[in-house]
Amino acid sequence: MLRKGFPLMTQPPNAPPSANQNRQLQIELPANLTATYANVVIVSHTNSEVILDFTQVMPNDPRARVQSRIVMTPQNAKLFLRALQTNLEMFEKKNGEIILPPQPVTLAEQLFHGARPTDPPSTPPSE
Repeated sequence: MLRKGFPLMTQPPNAPPSANQNRQLQIELPANLTATYANVVIVSHTNSEVILDFTQVMPNDPRARVQSRIVMTPQNAKLFLRALQTNLEMFEKKNGEIILPPQPVTLAEQLFHGARPTDPPSTPPSE
């Protein structure tokens, strides 16, 4: 399967104009390519790379299985982030806002939720 018309996103927006910026890529999807489901992404980085581990976590299974690892430069990771943001905005315009579940409670919040510092005892003004 051949998909046409994908612009290249290898140059930052402030890069000087070049012939490569307007080049179109033909994306070839191999016939035996399989889609991989991931419900967790673990993001890590080094000085020169951003690593995305696409992971599958299943109910009643304590293991998290990495299904695919993608390694890219920080610049390409930022371009990927921008492309993902643009596509999510288009998705939400068409399908409505994506509602995220509340963030999990941290251990500190679990232990100290509602705990407030006590006011220091007031001292009478000295004369």
